[in-house]
Amino acid sequence: MVTTSTGEFAPAACYSNDFAIRKACRESCTFDTCSLSLSYWSYLPSYAANGLFLALFTISLLAYLAQGLIRRRFIGFTIAMLLGSILEVLGYAARVWAHAQPFVENPFLLQIIGLTIAPAFYAAGIYFCLSRIIITFGAENSRLPAKWYPRIFITCDFFSLILQATGGGMASTATHLNKNPAAGNHIMVAGLAFQVFTLLIFILLALDFGFTTLKRIRQMGKSEALDPTHQKLRDSKKFKLFLIALAFATLCIFTRSVYRVAELSEGWQGHLIKTQKYFIGLEGAIVAAGVLALNAFHPAYCMREAFE
Repeated sequence: MVTTSTGEFAPAACYSNDFAIRKACRESCTFDTCSLSLSYWSYLPSYAANGLFLALFTISLLAYLAQGLIRRRFIGFTIAMLLGSILEVLGYAARVWAHAQPFVENPFLLQIIGLTIAPAFYAAGIYFCLSRIIITFGAENSRLPAKWYPRIFITCDFFSLILQATGGGMASTATHLNKNPAAGNHIMVAGLAFQVFTLLIFILLALDFGFTTLKRIRQMGKSEALDPTHQKLRDSKKFKLFLIALAFATLCIFTRSVYRVAELSEGWQGHLIKTQKYFIGLEGAIVAAGVLALNAFHPAYCMREAFE
């Protein structure tokens, strides 16, 4: 048994330079034989918080599935939100698992994969919505054709996922081979940073569309500046609430993505990644709030007048 100056304790093998020996030692650890700093988390994942998020994302997943089957509209949006929710459920199930076994590697890897990738699918769902909104107000108010928004931004999302997966795989392989994982970590952070950049450009283009629309209304009047086909939809309370929910969800996903860039930029031993309260607030709570907002104001329900 080794005890460090900071009070950490574990069998000597847990400090081996050989990853295989170190991993085997960790996975044989118990709360009595090893300090939590030797776990993959450096803290005990909260059963209550992660159980709550698991329940919320499961409810959201079932709701998106039911809404998709009942409405049968916005298929691209529904698929994206379902995939994101499945990954969130897997990620939080892994964190609940880790509450009992924080020294085991598999739940740590599962939550890293699930919770890192899931918001990219939620962002894709949001991209699909903007193209429909542009058509509702009038395509002439947009700098880009409506159909290009999902094409451009989902392609960028896919590229960011490739970077994240490549970087994560390189970092994991390097660690298992007792090599420096820094190069893989840098690529993973680059993927997350590109996702933030993509979201930022999307937000700026959405704002530009909004300001351009308002400017044309002031100059030309609503009858000339807006597509008259969808006037009933634009005037509905449901549609206005959907716009608010979509803006809120976009800001939630953007804030979360900025947090994850900051977190992983510090490395796997940084202050942010080792502090559970930041994860609960800036990953779990903020993503759940945005996703549930779009459950409550689902575009297939709030934009129903467009199809009637």
